Amino acid sequence: MPAPRKYPQELRERAVRMVFEVRRQTGGAPGAIARVADQLGVHREALRGWVRQAEIDEGQRPGTSTADAQRIAELEREVRELRRANEILKAAAGFFRGRTRPTAAQVVAFIDAHRGAFGVEPICQVLQVATSTYYAAKSRPPSARAVRDAQLMAEITTVWNENFEVYGVRKMWKELNRRGTRVARCTVARLMKRLGLAGAVRGDHKRPTTTISEALTERTEDLVKRDFTAPAPNRLWVADLTYIPTASGFVYAALVIDAFSRMIVGWRLADHLRTDLALDALEMAIWRRGDGRRLEGLVHHSDRGCQYLSIRYTERLSGAGAVCSVGSRGDSYDNALAESTIGLYKTELIHRRGPWNGLDDVEIATMEWVDWYNNRRLHSACNDLPPAEFETHYRTQTATAILTPAS
Repeated sequence: MPAPRKYPQELRERAVRMVFEVRRQTGGAPGAIARVADQLGVHREALRGWVRQAEIDEGQRPGTSTADAQRIAELEREVRELRRANEILKAAAGFFRGRTRPTAAQVVAFIDAHRGAFGVEPICQVLQVATSTYYAAKSRPPSARAVRDAQLMAEITTVWNENFEVYGVRKMWKELNRRGTRVARCTVARLMKRLGLAGAVRGDHKRPTTTISEALTERTEDLVKRDFTAPAPNRLWVADLTYIPTASGFVYAALVIDAFSRMIVGWRLADHLRTDLALDALEMAIWRRGDGRRLEGLVHHSDRGCQYLSIRYTERLSGAGAVCSVGSRGDSYDNALAESTIGLYKTELIHRRGPWNGLDDVEIATMEWVDWYNNRRLHSACNDLPPAEFETHYRTQTATAILTPAS
């Protein structure tokens, strides 16, 4: 179907003028519109509408004049533009946060996100950005910094996922440099913020009581005095218990930590708080670190829980050559190192990976976390080395010092 013809303005004006002239000559007799339309070759109804509008413009008929219609159309167009500009500004207020002017990359990203709704030119006009700036940025190849940022973001995401998604800026920066990627800490902070990645943050969590104090007539001495440093491995171990809520009830974990390297040398999970729980963790630590030898010179420090002061537990320590040390009642600072390690365990694994179904899945996850913690997790107390690597360096330096003759 062909498109309707658009009559020239000059033809329209001449047709209306001729209709008025014929009416004047015939005394207003009907048929003037049909006669002029047939002679000029225009549609009768089109001519009738032109004549009606001309009568309105001259005040002969009530209605909206052409000038008023044009003025209304202009006002409606202005209202539409203002509403569109208002919607653009509302969207921009949520997209650009802060008081500084957004960067070109942010502007381009905003236009790409909203060009389907508003169009490129209206957005550029509202944001007072040249349209050529947008198209130039779209056609320009990525800068060296953008290429480098893309590579770093991919590597940061990989490292973050490989480390239980708990690394913050400092540890991420250290790990990237350990892997041979030379990067500034501020760059890591900027890219992690862009990726929406953040390290694990410890928080307060209500917990049941896991330390049941043992009433003693003779109190075991505190040999540590809140000094959780050790000159070598197997000189100071700290131990403590914690709880994990699961769908099938509470699960309890016992950890034994070597204060020299912060390595977890023994651990055990169970659904009870009997002495066997702490004793099994101790047996694992003795098996891993004793190599069949007595651990002479070892101080084992814990809180005043009945599990650690039981006859079976203290006799096992004595049999291994270790000395028992106990902190004061109700003072977590007297066992701060164990409390801190348990805090990491809860923050980096339990709270981030839960909820848990029961003992089995918590035990498997704990096994994976302890392996990562001992062999790959960077620790600030170990000069930002994993505990296993820190002990290896110590043994290497000790062996070198023994083999090097004194001058």
